Amino acid sequence: MHYAAARYFAREGHLTVPRKHIETIALGGDGQAQRDVPLKLGTWVDNQRRRATTLTPERMEQLSKVGMRWA
Repeated sequence: MHYAAARYFAREGHLTVPRKHIETIALGGDGQAQRDVPLKLGTWVDNQRRRATTLTPERMEQLSKVGMRWA
C-alpha cells in the first residue's frame, strides 16, 4: 500500500486522500498477465493516521517521506 500512497502523492502533490478513494494499481508484467488491483487507499491512509501512536519510528519516517500528514 506504501507504493500506492507514493504514486498518489507524486500525481496529486499531497496525501490528503478522501476516505472512500480507491487507487488502482497494475500488477504483473515481465511475462506474467497484467491485472488491475483496486486498493482502498483512502481507508488505509486514515487508518495509518489513527494508529500513528503504535507505528514504529521507521514506519512513520517511510510514510512521512511520501507526504503523510500526521495532524
